[in-house]
Amino acid sequence: MAERESIVLTRDVNIVTIPDGNAGTLSKGSVVTIHQSLGNNYTVVTDYGHMVRINSADADALGKEPHELHTLVRDTDPDAVEKNCWEVMKTVYDPEIPVNIVDLGLVYNCAVTPTGEGKNRVDIQMTLTAPGCGMGPVIQSDVEKAIRALPGVERVNVEVVLDPPWSRHMMSEVAQVQLGLF
Repeated sequence: MAERESIVLTRDVNIVTIPDGNAGTLSKGSVVTIHQSLGNNYTVVTDYGHMVRINSADADALGKEPHELHTLVRDTDPDAVEKNCWEVMKTVYDPEIPVNIVDLGLVYNCAVTPTGEGKNRVDIQMTLTAPGCGMGPVIQSDVEKAIRALPGVERVNVEVVLDPPWSRHMMSEVAQVQLGLF
């Protein structure tokens, strides 16, 4: 495993506490240790031992460059939009688990419906690893923002469903190997 990188924040940053999902602020000069830098966010541990998430837009406070999402297909037909949706959802991570939500098996369905003139409505059904997950609304919002930014997407609806309940058997083989479960 790679050595953890400790950093002194160069300015105040907005955070989301993990696992409860509450918003807060870390002050300039706070020392954080990067735990995970995957997708479009940073999971860090504060000098008090709290795990928090810092958005990529605040990467400069960590001395890092913001992550950029790249669209694979520029077409706006429903098949291309669906392909982009699945790819962009692979950039969304549970902040505590170093596996994207698609490989974790959290995304149950992605439906793209044309609304006219190269525009589409995207409906996503997804679940959480645990019903009371405080980060659920944060992950749901991450999915919505990522898909809304895709070409050809006019509307997005991300619904969190708890039936069927998630289990580790829904994870891809790659995810299970990554987490040492296979």
